[in-house]
Amino acid sequence: MTDLIIIAVVVVIVGLAGFYVYRAKKSGKKCIGCPEGCSCSSKGCSCCNHDEENK
Repeated sequence: MTDLIIIAVVVVIVGLAGFYVYRAKKSGKKCIGCPEGCSCSSKGCSCCNHDEENK
């Protein structure tokens, strides 16, 4: 019984995370996990692709 509860909790957490990613992509966000929302202007942002700015 305990195994079923743990599996259900994990499934709910993964499902909610997937739904969050889906909604974020649907709203047009490029970097979902970026704390700056990819609006950072520094080259130090590791999640954003700043190579396009250098071209």
